[in-house]
Amino acid sequence: MALSSARRTPLSDQVIAQLRAQITSGEWPVGSRIPTEAELVEQLGVARNTVREAVRALAHNGLLDIRQGSGTYVLATSELAGVMHRRFAEADPASVAELRAALEASAAALAAHRRSGPDLDLMTVALERREEVWQSGDAEAFVQADAAFHQAVVAAAHNEVLAELYADLGEVLRAHLRQDIGPVLSADRYVSHTGIVDAIRRGDSEAASAEAADAIGKCRVQS
Repeated sequence: MALSSARRTPLSDQVIAQLRAQITSGEWPVGSRIPTEAELVEQLGVARNTVREAVRALAHNGLLDIRQGSGTYVLATSELAGVMHRRFAEADPASVAELRAALEASAAALAAHRRSGPDLDLMTVALERREEVWQSGDAEAFVQADAAFHQAVVAAAHNEVLAELYADLGEVLRAHLRQDIGPVLSADRYVSHTGIVDAIRRGDSEAASAEAADAIGKCRVQS
């Protein structure tokens, strides 16, 4: 989605809306660095102070993270996600693991009953991607691939409230996974998720729930 020049007043609100749209649409993914202040000024056709005010407003709301000397990065895809990240950034990792296990086990159980053919296809592709990225040794790429897999499982549960809550907790859960796997991937720390997909494909909700919860437990034991 291309940025368009902001013409109507108040300009700061227009710029905030456009930058937020870039984030929520996925044009600027979580973890990515947004264009520099000078680049935004040129693209939007507004004054530097207006851009600076908009960026600071989105940082205050938790969507952006301004890092001196490095740039400004996308922290969350919504204000609520930003709040979740700030609220639980220092939470006990064991407590976050329990929350993650509860959400993902529930989602897997629902998915076993409600999944469609396209849902299974998406989970299979996400599972394969997760395994491929692990083999590449790129820790951050694996965090994103693992998150995409679990999001596919949650989507297959066809529960809009659960999906939105899981999405808003996304960065909290990704941060938890980063702690579990560490900066370097090693073969002995890999936790297969094939059992989750197999159970969902069979329509076995009890097994799907157990597989999802067990996967989180194995990550914690190895960390």
